[in-house]
Amino acid sequence: MKILAIESSCDETSCSIVCDDSNCSKRILSNIINSQIQLHLKYGGVIPEYAARNHLDCIDKVINEALKSAKVSLLEMDAIAATAGPGLIGGLLVGMVTAKSIALFAKKPFMAINHLEGHLLTARLCYNVAMPYLALLASGGHFILVEALGVGNYRVLGETLDDAAGEAFDKTAKMLGLPYPGGPSIQEAAKKGNKNRFKYTIPLQKRLGCDASFSGIKTATRLHIESINNINDQDKFDIAASFQNIVSTFVLRQLEKAYKMVSSDIKNIVISGGVAANTEIREKIQKFCTSRKLTFFAPPLDLCSDNAAMIGWGAIEKIKSGAKYSPLNAKTMPKWPIANLV
Repeated sequence: MKILAIESSCDETSCSIVCDDSNCSKRILSNIINSQIQLHLKYGGVIPEYAARNHLDCIDKVINEALKSAKVSLLEMDAIAATAGPGLIGGLLVGMVTAKSIALFAKKPFMAINHLEGHLLTARLCYNVAMPYLALLASGGHFILVEALGVGNYRVLGETLDDAAGEAFDKTAKMLGLPYPGGPSIQEAAKKGNKNRFKYTIPLQKRLGCDASFSGIKTATRLHIESINNINDQDKFDIAASFQNIVSTFVLRQLEKAYKMVSSDIKNIVISGGVAANTEIREKIQKFCTSRKLTFFAPPLDLCSDNAAMIGWGAIEKIKSGAKYSPLNAKTMPKWPIANLV
């Protein structure tokens, strides 16, 4: 089975050709990504209108590159897939309309895929991770802890009450005058800083469950910045290190709480999304898993950010699980909770 998939939910235009080869390393035949980082760099964040226009400008080229790189033709595809949501409406429309048009032209079935489910299934694309497993999805727009019981069957254990982790990284980087996107910038600055210099309070200590909040950490960071007269580079490095330390500590704490909420049969822990690329977060979760004899899975760095390979694999998983194909009048869903896939 071969799938042509399109991802355009935010600031990456991506097309991938994915197949269901039993060998994980051979599943991604191509995965072309056009990043809009340079476009949004001077604004310190994504401008939705500009993002949508850029998707429209480059999507044909990205699709052609994906087909050429995979050395396949449209007629060889078994289905066409696209991200239907959640995400920015303009970008979603570009990807969905393009994918539907290709499906109609090539007389192939169409599959609308949930962006979050794509992230959650990336571990199965890369490593054949058996379900059920406990998954943390942390990105620029999302922070959810999920018990993945089966394809299309996800129990949300906790989610952010305000900012997502990636959003907090972006906003903190902007306050420090560091480049967008904030995740890589904070991580690089933190390497030169003292993570113990600035003190933070762990959020939601008295709240039951494993919901998350990053707005307090962001506010505390702003106050730390404002407390310094003539802030210098070392001050920025120390704030970045302290910020990253509290975020990674808090993320691990909520993951530990989520683990206590799932069946003792679950032995696999998965992280995905852009924030899953953060080295300190990975290291702390790895230590947690090792101490409890759990197996830890994190995607390769190039599959942490938004990409069409995860959407194509999501389509393959859905088709194999018996899910129906989507009608060509399927709607984009800027808000599409992972718990509402049925």
